[in-house]
Amino acid sequence: MDDELNHRARAVLRAIAAGRAEVTRSSEPDLKVDGLLCSDQLTARELAHAGLLRPAPRAASGPWVPAELTSAGRAVLA
Repeated sequence: MDDELNHRARAVLRAIAAGRAEVTRSSEPDLKVDGLLCSDQLTARELAHAGLLRPAPRAASGPWVPAELTSAGRAVLA
């Protein structure tokens, strides 16, 4: 999928890598960056479905948990 990623998708991945994002644990996850809803939820969901981001497994329960990159997401940014 990295050949298909646009600048916005890469910016979302960089924000997640920097620890600035939260995500919901749903099949169609929503994403916040810096406490604000991501303006492009479609991109956030496509990245999640592509396996590039996920909710942090060690996070406490609740509607919003920290987002983290998967190994595939880290590879895309490398």
